[in-house]
Amino acid sequence: MRRKVLGMSQTSLGEKLGVTFQQVQKYEKGMNRVGSSRLQQIACALGTTPAALFGQFEGDQATKMVEVQAIEQLVRSSEGFALNVAFVKIRDEQVRRSIIALVKSLATDRGSD
Repeated sequence: MRRKVLGMSQTSLGEKLGVTFQQVQKYEKGMNRVGSSRLQQIACALGTTPAALFGQFEGDQATKMVEVQAIEQLVRSSEGFALNVAFVKIRDEQVRRSIIALVKSLATDRGSD
């Protein structure tokens, strides 16, 4: 998930780790085990900590866990990921605010059904 959020390809991550993109695919699908030293390399390449890859946060970060889980849920779906990619390309701040207001309004309306 972190790799996708960063917009990093499996090939790019593989190059940073010294492995093929197929190996990265196997890691992500859980087909191959990831040793502790490789996990540290992956976390470093993704600009995070090994614990964060498991959803574990320290200190004040623990309070952000719910937010992080909501973001992960969003980008796990193909629709959410596509929405995020398109949204960040919108340069007009007012347009982005209007889209957020629209989505919040739709979510509120749907919840009252």
